[in-house]
Amino acid sequence: MYAVIKTGGKQYRVEVGNKLKIEQIVAEAGSDLVIDRVLMVSEGENISIGKPFLDSAKVSATVVGHGRHDKVRIFKMRRRKHYQRHQGHRQNYTEIQITDISA
Repeated sequence: MYAVIKTGGKQYRVEVGNKLKIEQIVAEAGSDLVIDRVLMVSEGENISIGKPFLDSAKVSATVVGHGRHDKVRIFKMRRRKHYQRHQGHRQNYTEIQITDISA
């Protein structure tokens, strides 16, 4: 059984027991989280697709912790003009573990 959820502007295919890093949300480590923006649920041969979301489906998860992704380096340069710009960015994330999928 798996589901497709939407959170933080991205879509994720999740199964029970999966750990994934989503965009940072305000929740403490160890707290429970219910995601109700479920796009699709598949139970073997039965597939339910929402328009755009399924009203009765929910995905439960536990917050494992918070962190920061690896640094992304931005380098801009214009040749022959002595122009160089360096910049870096580290995006925050929340790591969750899927505990239950209810259709």
